[in-house]
Amino acid sequence: MTVHRLFARACIRSTSATARRRPQSPRALATKTSPPPFPTTPTCPAPTCACAPPPALPEGFAIDRDAPLNGSISNYAQHVLVCTGKDDWPSRIEEDNAGDNLVADLRELVGPRGKFNDPFHNISILASSFPSSPAPKQRPELQTSSVYILPQFKYVPFLPRVSFDSVEALVRGYLQPEALHPMHDGLSPIHRDRLLRKPAYQSLLWGVRDVREVVVLICGHGGRDRRCGIYGPLLRDEFEKRLPEKGVEVLKGALDVEAGLEGEGRATIQGEASGRERAARVGLISHIGGHKYAGNVIVYLPPTLTTEDGRPHPLAGHGIWYGRVEPAHVEGIVTETILKGTVIEELFRGGIRQDGQILRL
Repeated sequence: MTVHRLFARACIRSTSATARRRPQSPRALATKTSPPPFPTTPTCPAPTCACAPPPALPEGFAIDRDAPLNGSISNYAQHVLVCTGKDDWPSRIEEDNAGDNLVADLRELVGPRGKFNDPFHNISILASSFPSSPAPKQRPELQTSSVYILPQFKYVPFLPRVSFDSVEALVRGYLQPEALHPMHDGLSPIHRDRLLRKPAYQSLLWGVRDVREVVVLICGHGGRDRRCGIYGPLLRDEFEKRLPEKGVEVLKGALDVEAGLEGEGRATIQGEASGRERAARVGLISHIGGHKYAGNVIVYLPPTLTTEDGRPHPLAGHGIWYGRVEPAHVEGIVTETILKGTVIEELFRGGIRQDGQILRL
């Protein structure tokens, strides 16, 4: 072997070793994934019922049937669903109601320029069609908004719109991380402390409850993309029809929570499951990315969920993203994913665990 070849090989080995030692970029660290430890099935089972046909789409709004779905979700730590009671929103949801809304307030704190923004702990803020809880009877004059936090599986019923303090309490008490990403090791102690969750703030928000029902979310943001605007309501109707057929109660309307202003506990909650072991809420949400994969569905399965035969649910505490969902897939998603805990590979875009770990096949 010539001297030149020996030198070339030495350079290659040196370059490879350097690459192995080189720290990962912040983007690579933020999007690191793990294989999902749950059962899967290759395809969605054929429906046994007469479901709605696929909708006709306008010219130029075809569904992408060729691009891989697996791994096509954005990296995030929490979804915050603002309960608006609306089925659609402007393209930029923070501009709804002339910018006077909870989405805008939250983005002011955790958005790219917010003082609590953490690029390694992405908080995705969405508008949802779920209605907010009515104000507590002790303070009927209050105008409040409600939010779901997923996959933390928390429901915060009362966020007064006249005080920014409650919005900051939501961020500091529930949305910030409990531990910082290693890339923050070089920050000052004051800066690090500002980015960490402070459980003491939770006491400022009253009536907070654990989410015990399955939450089915469907992108229906017609103000952003016509495909989701068409698919969203159609799939919502199909889920609300097929869930009861499989023994899952569909909860509708506002969650009526009567709670003391100092958080003395929950006295009465109307709108929860009425006797059945399994219940679900089905709602439309704003843009989550990937309109070309409509219909887009996220199924959040609570940590307390069991399978239809009473065993621990393999997907309890997970959020499972599906794309290219047609009405003919809904019965299969209910049977396989909600009741059995099986992921349907042909529809799977990705998943998230309760600890925020992003999953893919």
